[in-house]
Amino acid sequence: MTPTLQRSFSRHTEDIRPCEFRLGAAANANGSALAIFGNTKVLCTATIDKEVPRFQSEKGQGWLTAEYGMLPCATAVRSSRERTMSNGRTKEIQRLIGRSLRACLDLTALAGYRIIIDCDVLQADGGTRTASICGAWLALVQACTSLYSSGELSQWPVVQQIAAISVGQFQDTVIVDLDYSEDSRAQVDSNVVMNSQGEFIEIQGTAEGKAFSRSQLEQMLDYAQQAISKILSLQRQTLADSHITWPPV
Repeated sequence: MTPTLQRSFSRHTEDIRPCEFRLGAAANANGSALAIFGNTKVLCTATIDKEVPRFQSEKGQGWLTAEYGMLPCATAVRSSRERTMSNGRTKEIQRLIGRSLRACLDLTALAGYRIIIDCDVLQADGGTRTASICGAWLALVQACTSLYSSGELSQWPVVQQIAAISVGQFQDTVIVDLDYSEDSRAQVDSNVVMNSQGEFIEIQGTAEGKAFSRSQLEQMLDYAQQAISKILSLQRQTLADSHITWPPV
């Protein structure tokens, strides 16, 4: 079988880029992972905080928030630092990461604590938001493991495993895990977040240059599900290699 397109890393249409997660990438964080998808690298950290928003504290629940940013030289052309206000794209990605991770949490079990997720793009070559979600889940598990093993939490709060991937249509062909050269010229650009039960958490899809059919959508979702299954397996193996049991109960 030969690739139908000339893709980075000599990939087929349904293949993700070489993927790796490195735990403990930030020594001072309660949990951290460096997520690597091809030439995209995102440092994901989780910080435990006891300052729970009042609207959650009154309900006896914890909370999770997410922040996302790109280092100035993460792309080929240096970008300015966002020193005060985040731009619209950054806010949208932060909300996506936060929604996705809250979907895997039992917030009641996390009562009394807020987890702050930080995703900093070290190097961008497409798929930074989906890489952020994949790495942030691992950082979250590490942070919650420390709370649970110390007895600060009586219930395990991470009730689902989640991962995400980009999928789209490029040169009239459905492909998964788009790098920048593909993403910047894609006819359809989508991001899919799923859990380990095969359920969808979020689907973002936009026709950038050409409308797409229902059958093409179904093919994109099939490709995304296959890719996410591989990422979920890699996440579990990464935890096992670091002697972290998930779930611990």
